[in-house]
Amino acid sequence: MLDKQSRIYVAGHRGMVGSAIIRQLTTGSISNIITRTHAELDLCEQSAVRDFLQTEKPDHIVLAAAKVGGIHANNEYPAEFIYQNMMMEANIVHEAWLAGVNKLLFLGSSCIYPKFARQPMSESELLSGVLEETNEPYAIAKIAGIKLCESYNRQYNTDYRSVMPTNLYGPGDNYHGMNSHVVPAMIKRFHEAKLNQAKSVEVWGTGKVKREFLHVDDMAAASIFVMQLNKTEYQSNTQAMLSHINVGTGEDVTIAELAQVIKAVVGFKGELFFNADKPEGTPRKLLNVSRLNAMGWTAKIPLTAGIKNAYNDFLNHKPSSVSTG
Repeated sequence: MLDKQSRIYVAGHRGMVGSAIIRQLTTGSISNIITRTHAELDLCEQSAVRDFLQTEKPDHIVLAAAKVGGIHANNEYPAEFIYQNMMMEANIVHEAWLAGVNKLLFLGSSCIYPKFARQPMSESELLSGVLEETNEPYAIAKIAGIKLCESYNRQYNTDYRSVMPTNLYGPGDNYHGMNSHVVPAMIKRFHEAKLNQAKSVEVWGTGKVKREFLHVDDMAAASIFVMQLNKTEYQSNTQAMLSHINVGTGEDVTIAELAQVIKAVVGFKGELFFNADKPEGTPRKLLNVSRLNAMGWTAKIPLTAGIKNAYNDFLNHKPSSVSTG
C-alpha cells in the first residue's frame, strides 16, 4: 500500500504520464516523491542507475520513462525506440531488485498485441500473432518490460506489476509536427488551420481504422489504483504469464469520428481530407478492460471533455513547435 511516508521514484516525471501520476500522488497527500531529469540521470547507463537507487532506496518505483512517438517517428527511428526502451527497462528493473525495491509499476502500451488480435484485445492475446510492423521495435521493447517484471517476480518473489494503457492523450502531450501521436497531431493541425483560415485539413489514412483513447489523468488514477492493491489481491486477479493488466475505456471510435470531435472542439470550420496514401497502422485497437473493471476501477473522463481539456492545455502552454499565427 502507498502511504504518506512512502518514498516513490517516478521515472519519466516530465513526460505526459509521469507528470499526471505526480499530480495524482500529490492530490492524495503523498509528497515524498523522488525525481531526476535526464541531465541528472541517464536511465540507459546502468552504473548511474545503480548508484542512484542504492543511494535513494525508494520504497516504490513507477517506470513511466520511455521513448515514444507516432507512426512516423517509429518508422524513422526504430533502433532508438528498441534500444533506449529496453535499456531503461532492464536497468531500472534489475537495479531496483539489487537495491531491495520490492514494488515497481511498469507502464507499457497496447501496441504489444498482434496486428490482427481478436477484438477487444484481452491480456491473453500477448504473443499470439505478428505485431504491427510500423511500431514493432517499440512493441518488442514493451513486451520485454512485461517479461522482465514477470521473471523477477518468479525468481526473486518481487512485486513488479505491469499496466498496458490504450492510446493516451491530455496535458503535457507532445505536439511535434511529425513525431506526435494522433490526438496531439490533430489538435495542432486543426488549430493552425483555424488560425490560417485554411479550407481543409489533411487526416492520415482512410479514417476508417478504429482506436480507443484514454485521458492521461484516468491513466494516472488507474496506475495508482493498481499500485494500491495488496499483493494477494493483485495476484488473485492475474495468472501465470498474464501478469499485465489492460487500462482503457472499453470504447473505440474511428479516426474520422475523432477528427470530427477535435474539429468541433478547436472550432475549425473547413473540410476534412483523408489521405489514403498515408500509413494508418493496425485496423482496430480496442482493449478488453474487464479484468481491471472487475477489480473496481473504470475510466471517468468522456472523449469530448478530455479533448477540451487537452486543447485548453495546448493553448495555455503554447508549445514551441506550434505556430501562433
